[in-house]
Amino acid sequence: MKNLKVSWELQLNLQLQSQNEVICCTAFDIEQNRFFFASSANFIYTTNISSSQEDESWRKQSATPLVEAVDIDAGDCITCMEYLMEKESVIIGTSSGVLLLYNVDDNIMEVVGRVEGGVKSLSPSPDGDLLCIVSGLGQMLVMTPDWDLLYETALDDPVEDADLVSGNQYLISECSPGSPATWRGDGKFFATITSVPNSQLKKLKIWERDTGNLNSVSEPKFFMGEIVEWMPSGAKIATVCNNKIVFFEKNGLERSSFSVNEELNATIDNLKWNCGSDLLAAIVRTETYDSIKIWFFSNNYWYLKQEIRFLKRDGVKFMWDPVNSLSLMIWTLKGMIEVYNFIWITSVTENSVSLVIDGSKILVTPLVLSLIPPPMYLFELNFPFSVKETAFWSKNDKNRLAASLANGTLAVVELPNVDTWLELEDKVFHAELAVFDDVTTFHHLTWLDSHVLLGVGNNGDLQELEITCSEDHVPGSVACSGFNAKVLNKVSFEKKVIGIVSNPVKRRSAFVQLNGGHIYEYTSKLDNPTGLFLHERGDLRFSSSCPWMSVGSVGDFGIADPFLIFGLDNNGGLHVNQKVICNNCSSFSLYSNSTNQEMTHLILVTKQDFLFVVEIRDILLGEVYTKYGNFVPVVITRKNADEGKKFIQIWEKGSKIVGVVHGDESTVIIQTTRGNLETIYPRKLVLESIVNALVQGRFRDALLMVRRHRIDFNVIVDYHGWQNFVQLATEFVKQADNLSYITEFVCSLKNENVMETSYKNYISYTNTENGTELNDNKVNSVLFAVRKALEEEISESLARELCILTTLARSDPPLLEEALERVKIVREMELSDSNDPKRKLFPSAEESLKHLLWLSETEAVFEAALGLYDLNLAAIVALNSQQDPKEFLPFLQELEVLPSLIMRYRIDLKLRRFEKALQHIVAAGDAYFEDCMNLIKNNPVLFSLALQLITDPTKRNQVLESWGDYLIDTKQLEDAATTYLCCSNLDKALKAYRAANNWSGVLTVAGLMNLQKQDVIQMANELCEELQTIGKPSEAAKIALDYCNDVKNGINLLISAREWEEALRIALLHRRDDLISDVKIGAGECASVLMGEYEEGLEKIGKYLARYLAVRQRRLLFAAKLKVDERSMNELDDDAVSEASSNLSGMSAYTTGTRKGSAASVSSSGTSKRGLRRQKKRGKIRAGSPDEETALVEHLKGMCFAAGAKREVKSLLGCLVMIGKQDIARKLQRCVETFQLSQIAAVKVAEDAMSCDTVDEHKFVLEVYINQLRKDLLQSDEFSWQSTVFVAP
Repeated sequence: MKNLKVSWELQLNLQLQSQNEVICCTAFDIEQNRFFFASSANFIYTTNISSSQEDESWRKQSATPLVEAVDIDAGDCITCMEYLMEKESVIIGTSSGVLLLYNVDDNIMEVVGRVEGGVKSLSPSPDGDLLCIVSGLGQMLVMTPDWDLLYETALDDPVEDADLVSGNQYLISECSPGSPATWRGDGKFFATITSVPNSQLKKLKIWERDTGNLNSVSEPKFFMGEIVEWMPSGAKIATVCNNKIVFFEKNGLERSSFSVNEELNATIDNLKWNCGSDLLAAIVRTETYDSIKIWFFSNNYWYLKQEIRFLKRDGVKFMWDPVNSLSLMIWTLKGMIEVYNFIWITSVTENSVSLVIDGSKILVTPLVLSLIPPPMYLFELNFPFSVKETAFWSKNDKNRLAASLANGTLAVVELPNVDTWLELEDKVFHAELAVFDDVTTFHHLTWLDSHVLLGVGNNGDLQELEITCSEDHVPGSVACSGFNAKVLNKVSFEKKVIGIVSNPVKRRSAFVQLNGGHIYEYTSKLDNPTGLFLHERGDLRFSSSCPWMSVGSVGDFGIADPFLIFGLDNNGGLHVNQKVICNNCSSFSLYSNSTNQEMTHLILVTKQDFLFVVEIRDILLGEVYTKYGNFVPVVITRKNADEGKKFIQIWEKGSKIVGVVHGDESTVIIQTTRGNLETIYPRKLVLESIVNALVQGRFRDALLMVRRHRIDFNVIVDYHGWQNFVQLATEFVKQADNLSYITEFVCSLKNENVMETSYKNYISYTNTENGTELNDNKVNSVLFAVRKALEEEISESLARELCILTTLARSDPPLLEEALERVKIVREMELSDSNDPKRKLFPSAEESLKHLLWLSETEAVFEAALGLYDLNLAAIVALNSQQDPKEFLPFLQELEVLPSLIMRYRIDLKLRRFEKALQHIVAAGDAYFEDCMNLIKNNPVLFSLALQLITDPTKRNQVLESWGDYLIDTKQLEDAATTYLCCSNLDKALKAYRAANNWSGVLTVAGLMNLQKQDVIQMANELCEELQTIGKPSEAAKIALDYCNDVKNGINLLISAREWEEALRIALLHRRDDLISDVKIGAGECASVLMGEYEEGLEKIGKYLARYLAVRQRRLLFAAKLKVDERSMNELDDDAVSEASSNLSGMSAYTTGTRKGSAASVSSSGTSKRGLRRQKKRGKIRAGSPDEETALVEHLKGMCFAAGAKREVKSLLGCLVMIGKQDIARKLQRCVETFQLSQIAAVKVAEDAMSCDTVDEHKFVLEVYINQLRKDLLQSDEFSWQSTVFVAP
């Protein structure tokens, strides 16, 4: 589905030496783009021809080319000529058999040989190593570059008993130019057309290169021409037979053929393949005109894509550019040279209508209605002459087609609305020519509106035409006649026009692209009768010429012009205004899912056959490179799996985008190199269309798209949030209007926001109302809303009831009991044998059960039926679920004979509904109290409910005692003691408190039990010893003082607990000098121990910090060295650091010593060392390890001054002051203060060094940081433990 369009054409008139002189043969130099022309007057003309649109200088060069006369005998003439690349010279053959070698650069011509009978044709091999010469005597000579004859053979078969007269006939006949041999692309074979002796038959012969042996021969054919052309790829050999083009294979077998569809007396001449082997051109000569026709083969069908007509007297000839497959070079007998440069364009218009050109026919297919594979089509438009180019207008239900024809005329056809085109299937409509005074072939035809055309004429002028209709047409019909064309305006350009596109945002306006990428905006003369029609748009200029151009409106994005102009150059650069967004694009198209036809997406295919869908928003915001890079996909692995969602890999190389179907269809149509059409539905476009439908409230359209493209149904709920969908559930059910679709939707719901999971990489999702933390309620809430809408909006029917059952079964957890209740109602209606009309509106109970069993686990449905305590319903479920009757019947029969409450109790036990089981067994009476207690003991969560249900005090106490026993077993000792107290079981309560080490509770319960005083004292002594053993000297001291009256032991315990102020208070209370002395001695010794510990800690802080700074500096040095050497840090980091650390690993910063205190502090609680020893819990630091830096910082942080240590020091300071040791108190406070300041400052130094790339020895100094932080820290809560009187000034 593509058409061949003339991109630009160049012309040159070759000035010949005489008026009667004509061009007879040519040769072409590929390297220097030089054309050599041999004339009938034996002159050689040399001129440079540019096949590039960027070079226009040649058309303005001197009209006189380089001319060289060929010195040959009188009466001799040039018959053929070829360029030999190896010798950089032209080989010339004459009718007398002279072979001349002409070196153009050196202007030397020499005779290199002579062929008997004259030279009819020359044909060099593709590699230039051999030259095939056909003589006038029918001999074929193959020569080497050194002019050595490799072999010689006769073209025609030998004639038996041939007389001498016919032999002499060759000698006396004039040698005329003939068809040369044609070589296969690889040069291993060549082919000729030869005559069968004594007949009018001819046949194709295929020869071997090296030996000249005959490889294969075709069957003889009548009316076979002399033309033969081997496809460069080697697949086919084209010949002419009986006004048909016939194709042969290398083995000589006929493969296929097609007719040129011309009059009987037409002849075919000069058959040529282009270098890409996809276009076949031929000269068709008729009685009135000559034409060059170009065919294209696709889907086993030959399309006539272009026809260029000439006057009969021109004697036109042509050749394809040997390098550029879409460049055609044409010349006439009088030296008129034309170069046509073609481009392939898609035949699909912006509104998805395919207009395929096939000679005088246009094959029409509306892809928006149906995708018909070529070469088939919906209907056909027939024109009087071959169509060269088309323009299509479609807007506001008005469709017009303009066609520029090969004879320079114009035709216009008006078509009805596209939606009605299916009625035109297989019809043929014959279009008439428009009445037009001027005769010119238009290029780049473009509609400005339904009555104004813009195009480029033969002379390169831009022409504006007004199209009017003089006939009345029936609305809704195809109008093929009555159109008139009138030129409104002409504009000339210095450069070639290479593209025109209509402006979508301005009425009767278009953008014109000139050679070099210059963009001009043209305004119709109808809207601007006196002003400027054309002004340059420098802000839209492409950096190079872009033969493929398109423009699309983009809406309001805050830009000056609400459109973007796209261009694709010959090198694969995709331009957008003045930027290049892709350098490897092979084709592109614009897509719109907007109601106002604004383009929303750019779809492009790269040269690596990857399809990308780019949002227009990303182009406008400059995010294309960020999201898509250079449009070169990376290798997809598990780690970057999301990258694979940005593109689609096309399965066949060389595929191109031919069009899109806009809107909800979300279709991208590509055509493979074989011609097949393939449709792609990019997930991104599909989701955008679904979202658009949801935004517009078109739930049915969204539902249909979800089903068609197998999108997760949750998109319908999740895009706007399930809370919003619940409010619109009624509208959803109304629009869906199909209970099967609703059932599919219901079955697909899940507690997950798919817009944030499955489709987060395809479409922008900005809805924040539907948080993930609320997704647990999504399924149940949506199903409830849908179920309610079904009941309210849909009339009762079998399908509705099944859909409602589905909503119940798919709830989370499934509401199977509610569903079975509905089934139970239907079953009761069936058992009542009533004639209620409603009965026909519901499915049978069996059908409903089968539906539930299909949706849910059979065991779950059976248990739900049991949960209704309906044994008959449970039996029906079991039977329909294909359970073994031997398994369920005995159980149901056993239940049937039990009392109602016990039956329910047994069912609840089976279903593990223990709360209901407890209610039923309690309601069954006292006879089942033992079963009740067993149930409670086996399910401890029922204790609380049992206390609510059981009112008898004795039974309540039994429950409480059992509960306490359970708490004891689970080590919940405090709760057990409380439970025992509730049932007045003081013995067990006392044991529970004692096991929990709750001495207060033990002594309280002992008091409630009225124990003897001696028993209480003995118990207190035992508790005191137990508390000392488990490390609670403070609580033990309280018991010793309150219950044992042992002051000395109490004071010692307080000293052990380091409760210095309390110990001094008790000693003074009892006026015990010995105890007061113990407190003084213990306080002094403790102060000394603490000062020693904190001094040791201060020393370690310094070592840790110094080590950290050294390791940090060494690591940074190694990192810088690795960057210079371009070596991976991951490979060398560990080894380098280990090597750097090995020289310093002898430091003792990682060893910790232990010190023993005095007798008074040996049994301390450990709170004084809590802050210093916290680092031991974090593990040791290994020198040279990868995480040494982190471990050092963590150790520094772990040495912080803890809250327990603050309380201990504060108490000790108060005690020391009270006992008159102010100096020791001052020293202790300053020692601890220095430690705390140093620890905080060291952590600050480490954190600052970690964030820097260099370690400055003069900046990261501990003393400097201490001085900076001292003032603020001393006034903070961290130092609230200090006594103000001891604070240093």
